[in-house]
Amino acid sequence: MRVIPVRIFKNNERDVNSKMDYTKLIVKAVQDVPPSGIRKYFDILTDKTISLGVGEPDFPTPEAIRQEALERLSHGRIPYSSNSGMPELRQLISRYLDERYGVHYEANGEILVTVGASQAIDLAIRALITKGDEVIIPEPTYVAYNPGVIFAGGVPVNVITTADNKFKLTAEALKAAITPKTKALLLPFPNNPTGGIMEKEDLEAIADVLRGTDILVLADEIYSELTYGGKQHVSICSLPGMRERTVVLNGFSKAFSMTGWRLGYAAAPAPIIAAMTKINQLTMLSAPTPAQYAGIAALRQGFETDWRDMKAMMNEYDRRRRVIIDGFNELGMTCNEPEGAFYVFPSIAVSGLSSEEFCDRLLAEQDVCMVPGTAFGPSGEGYVRCCYATDIEDIREALRRTKVFLESLKK
Repeated sequence: MRVIPVRIFKNNERDVNSKMDYTKLIVKAVQDVPPSGIRKYFDILTDKTISLGVGEPDFPTPEAIRQEALERLSHGRIPYSSNSGMPELRQLISRYLDERYGVHYEANGEILVTVGASQAIDLAIRALITKGDEVIIPEPTYVAYNPGVIFAGGVPVNVITTADNKFKLTAEALKAAITPKTKALLLPFPNNPTGGIMEKEDLEAIADVLRGTDILVLADEIYSELTYGGKQHVSICSLPGMRERTVVLNGFSKAFSMTGWRLGYAAAPAPIIAAMTKINQLTMLSAPTPAQYAGIAALRQGFETDWRDMKAMMNEYDRRRRVIIDGFNELGMTCNEPEGAFYVFPSIAVSGLSSEEFCDRLLAEQDVCMVPGTAFGPSGEGYVRCCYATDIEDIREALRRTKVFLESLKK
């Protein structure tokens, strides 16, 4: 048997001699994508900071949901679930989509349980998008969409939406963006960061453009339960001819105040779900079992109580929404009225600053954290995103501090 000598390095000899060039090793697409513009501020927040930056509910996860997970954890053994998710959870998701949005998906074969809606989005993109495929994405846009497409080798095609049209995607803008390379439309409504929604007539116009094509819709509907002013969310998959060309992406984070549980799902025609499940099977395996039990409890309780907890949260968000909209408008930070999600996207033109300058200085001088509109694409310049999923007194104090900041700019 041949003996291979092992070299012993002394002191820092290995470090000096190796000099690894990691820029040659890390994938260029990953190097070129900037980090999240939302997260850059959070490492420098202090106890005095009022944060309107993080997009998550400030309500505790309802007790019945927590208790179900605790009960399961007390049993000691927490096994894997099916790669597709627990059958009972998929059945409840099927019922939920049927009763809430009027579209039926089979629990076996057309629903996949994921680690949050974010993984559902990633799986859909990886299953459907390859090198050179174009994906149309309305802008301003959530920070993860463009990178997800780029990581898959695709090409994001951003279509600008504006406050003049309540940040809706129009059929005309969609039609103008379509090319022979268009593979999918990513449709994120209610929208993060603008709070814009698409009503049924808006979606029907979009559907008219897509019927008869091979273009798929990736419908991110994570904020579907958060609409205001008597508006009800309409899922594009419920329109004639759209179910077969739509992947519905949703989860429990926002409607059930379960962000840290990381539980989501996708619903789509069986061949698409099969492809997504194959990737999930060979990467993530399955969503966490305790979280799936919690999801079962969330849906069971929702059906039994007519969505009592969900409605209570939505009503409180609506109250805060009115306070923050009126407050920004009084400060001269013109604010389109958001009809969904829990974000406002006010203009900062009155300040004379860029979006990033505004947020940097407001944080440094008044301990208020907002997110620059440019974190959501170049068209976000001149805006900031604020999340009103925070205590109403903190919102009022943030408005007071912002007023002081704006007045200081005039001196």
